[in-house]
Amino acid sequence: MAKAIKINHVTLIVDNLEKAGAFYEQELGLEKLPAFRFDYPVMFFKFNDEQQLHLSEWDDRTSFRGHICVQVDDFNRIFFRMKELGVIDVNPWGKVRKLPDGAMQMFVRDPAGNLVELSSAPGAAIDPAIFKDELYEEGLYVSGRNDFRGDRSDDATLYHKQP
Repeated sequence: MAKAIKINHVTLIVDNLEKAGAFYEQELGLEKLPAFRFDYPVMFFKFNDEQQLHLSEWDDRTSFRGHICVQVDDFNRIFFRMKELGVIDVNPWGKVRKLPDGAMQMFVRDPAGNLVELSSAPGAAIDPAIFKDELYEEGLYVSGRNDFRGDRSDDATLYHKQP
C-alpha cells in the first residue's frame, strides 16, 4: 500500500485573489511563487522548501469548519495583529487555547472567509496578556456532541518530527 508522507500544498478558494494574496503575503509573511499558466486567477505561496499554499479565485462558498493549520514563528505578534484586524473567529472551534502538547492555537478568517488555524510550536514563549484576554479560554474545545469515536491519546500532538 502507498502511504501519504507529507502535505505538498493546500489550495484555498477565495473570492478576491488580490485581497487574499495580500493577507497571506503581508500578514503571514509567505513568499509569492510563480504559478502555472492556468486560465483562472491563481497565486502560489511558499511555506518552506517542500510545501506551498495555492489560492484560486472562484464564486464557490467557503467551509465553516474545514481549515488549514499553519505554524507561526511568533504567536504573540500574530495574535495581537489578528485581534487588531478583527479576524479571529471563535465560532467554529472555540476561543484561543493552549493545547495539551503545549502548542497555542487560534482560528482566523482570511479575506475570502477561509478558516486558517494558526499555531505555535509546543513550549513557545507566550505573552501572559494572551491568557487574560477575552478571546482566550482554558482547556480543549468542547462541542457538546458527546460522540467519542476515533483514536485519542494523552500524548497527542500537532507536531511530529520526521525520521
